[in-house]
Amino acid sequence: MQQSGVPGSRGCALCPLLGVLFFQGVYVVFSLEIKADAHVRGYVGENIKLRCTFKSSSSVTDKLTIDWTYRPPSSSRTESIFHYQSFQYPTTAGTFRDRISWVGDVYKGDASISISNPTMKDNGTFSCAVKNPPDVHHNIPVTELTVTERGFGTMLSSVALLSILVFIPSTVVVILLLVRMGRKSAGLKKRSKSGYKKSSIEVSDDTDQEGDDCMAKLCVRCAECVDSDYEETY
Repeated sequence: MQQSGVPGSRGCALCPLLGVLFFQGVYVVFSLEIKADAHVRGYVGENIKLRCTFKSSSSVTDKLTIDWTYRPPSSSRTESIFHYQSFQYPTTAGTFRDRISWVGDVYKGDASISISNPTMKDNGTFSCAVKNPPDVHHNIPVTELTVTERGFGTMLSSVALLSILVFIPSTVVVILLLVRMGRKSAGLKKRSKSGYKKSSIEVSDDTDQEGDDCMAKLCVRCAECVDSDYEETY
């Protein structure tokens, strides 16, 4: 923590943004800076991540602590929902019991958590506080969480995106097949007009095809005969 020693006015609008606090007649420069999303929107039943990052002038030690608190709308009551010190300790009581997960990494300056199975009752203000002794003076950012039902418009946009991803490749394949069939048809017409004669290989292919057709018809006929014999037996 650094002190400028120069008294100033409490009207410093940029001080919070610059990590500066006016305290007891002097400006206090934060050696620990914390950032969090001001507003987070989520949907009922879909996991929500509350991001919180920090920068400290000191190396991370086992003394580092992280605390997340929650305050319901139109209320001054706050409750602790998560604590970290070398290990994560999510709340075991209250509204967020068994629903808070640690998704951060203190060595990367990440103090984020996740809320599972959120409901609209989770709407409110969340605060992220980090202390890394000797860096203990810092700002405390807050996050306003809004949880809503996923609307028809959002569902429709998801369905439309999926339809596009399926429709476009299918359309391309169909067009390529039509182009190939058109070229083949045009080639056959051109050959017939120019008195084109099939080669011995093509004639052999046609003969084989006719033979296959005859064999298939013969198999069908034999099957019919067997069925008729079977019926006569009974």
